[in-house]
Amino acid sequence: MSAQTTEQIAVQGRCLCGAVRFRALANTALEACHCGMCRRWGGGPLLAVNCGSSVDFEGSEAIAVFSSSDWAERAFCRSCGSHLYYRFIPDNRFIVPVGLLTPQHAFVFTEQIFIDHKPAYYCFANSTLELTEAEVLAQYAGPEA
Repeated sequence: MSAQTTEQIAVQGRCLCGAVRFRALANTALEACHCGMCRRWGGGPLLAVNCGSSVDFEGSEAIAVFSSSDWAERAFCRSCGSHLYYRFIPDNRFIVPVGLLTPQHAFVFTEQIFIDHKPAYYCFANSTLELTEAEVLAQYAGPEA
């Protein structure tokens, strides 16, 4: 998920069973990731928001972490299995599934990434920025790429 800057709001979040709760400042930009890992992780595209690096968790003993790549990890609740976050390790950025968050009304669907990996069996009607895998990876490669 990109690091684009948008308006931020204070949010609260929790897993399905409530064993893990958190507070954060979340970007109001809602993004979808269509990569194979996100789809395998949740059974469909990841709909999430960037909560930056300052997320205050309660119930951390219930958080299980899986290192999904050299640059990221994914976490879930040990009790109910809810997906809690994708953490981009280089800048400690937490990308949180939007369904965990309160309030819900402030989010705006702005971007889809790995659009070239999206299967043909679903489609969003929203008009968003659409980035391919190569375009997403180029954002993190820097100007030397």
